[in-house]
Amino acid sequence: MQFMCPVEATLSLIGGKYKPLILWHLKDGPRRYMALQRLLPGATPKMLTQQLRALETCGMVRREVIPERPPKTIYSLTPFGESIVPVLEAMCQWGRNYMEGEGAPPPCGKT
Repeated sequence: MQFMCPVEATLSLIGGKYKPLILWHLKDGPRRYMALQRLLPGATPKMLTQQLRALETCGMVRREVIPERPPKTIYSLTPFGESIVPVLEAMCQWGRNYMEGEGAPPPCGKT
């Protein structure tokens, strides 16, 4: 795929409502599918699955199925996925500054 600029390339991988949030929650370590679903209550199961598969396809997220009863599915960042963390942290700081300027409460329950 050819891109007109680097921002377009970045957005092609992490663009969308839930992809950046999934990556943000995985930056702290692996999570099970149900944990991600609880962290993203606005995402339907179908949408969460689609977004996780897209992140897996582009190589940012690793999916591991633990063959137990019931089976566990664990998602984690790959080294490629970890490379986006500084970008997400910069987005978080920018958003925090914006929200504070608008008089909004601290985001995500963090100060």
